[in-house]
Amino acid sequence: MKIFSIKTMIKTIVFSGCFLLASIAGSFTAEAEVPQAPVPGKVTMVDIGAKECIPCKMMIPIMEELEKEYKDRAAIVFIDVWVNRGAGQKYGIKLIPTQIFYDAQGKEISRHEGFLEKEAIIAELTKLGVK
Repeated sequence: MKIFSIKTMIKTIVFSGCFLLASIAGSFTAEAEVPQAPVPGKVTMVDIGAKECIPCKMMIPIMEELEKEYKDRAAIVFIDVWVNRGAGQKYGIKLIPTQIFYDAQGKEISRHEGFLEKEAIIAELTKLGVK
């Protein structure tokens, strides 16, 4: 049987306490507010990803362009699952980026996993009646 010194036991207790405090603090950290999606009464395209994943980064300029081009005609929404950790489960995400298209009544019509080119997004929005 190994006998621990008082010094070793104190170090263990202090380390365990710090680990416990860090764990508790992490559980109380608030997530960023998740944007509402789908947007009531609007055709909505939601891109669920993370600002740091490579294909997600490729989507950023496309999303910014679409947001401007479709400002009053459709909702273009981005949700970062690394910031909003519960969003992945809420939307049933298996891979990022994932794009989800909703009709104006809020019904999911289609989804795509991976990078999606602007033309394909425009085609999907057009199918949903957005001009």
